[in-house]
Amino acid sequence: MEHSTLSATRSNIDPVAPALVPAAPALIPARWGVVLLLALPAFAQLPDGAGKAAVEKLCSQCHEIERSISLRQDRAGWQATMDKMATLGMKAGEKDMQAVLDYLSANYPASDVPRLNVNTARAIELESALSLPRSQSALIIQYRTKNGPFQSIGDLKKVPGVDAAKIEAHKDRLVFK
Repeated sequence: MEHSTLSATRSNIDPVAPALVPAAPALIPARWGVVLLLALPAFAQLPDGAGKAAVEKLCSQCHEIERSISLRQDRAGWQATMDKMATLGMKAGEKDMQAVLDYLSANYPASDVPRLNVNTARAIELESALSLPRSQSALIIQYRTKNGPFQSIGDLKKVPGVDAAKIEAHKDRLVFK
């Protein structure tokens, strides 16, 4: 009897919720179903093509796909990123890895990379553009807020706790307006 009550409650909340969250349906507000449905289009933003499913599967293992594709790199850059993800524990077979590399290289090439204004960039943009951890991107924002705009790459490298080598490696795409 209790099970049928829960099922009825679940179906009254949201027709999508039962499939997504089978336990404790009485505790799920109806708007969560809407939130979950709105989160799904993130996958739809990827262009169709061979390797799309592998990108969705592999790149979402640890973080949101938007973070993955925001890098925009050449093939060697994508290979280096994937090698790094594999060392951090990404589970993937060789076939999937090759499909992801081909897909990302074709759909998110380095030639499309816009320059990044370090004085207006948000933390997520700094993180992606400079391949920095979130903590270091936050340090840049804090430093900029406290000390004012950066005038040069030298100023940016002075931020305590930030990997200057990563900044140097991406200097060609940085602007200081």
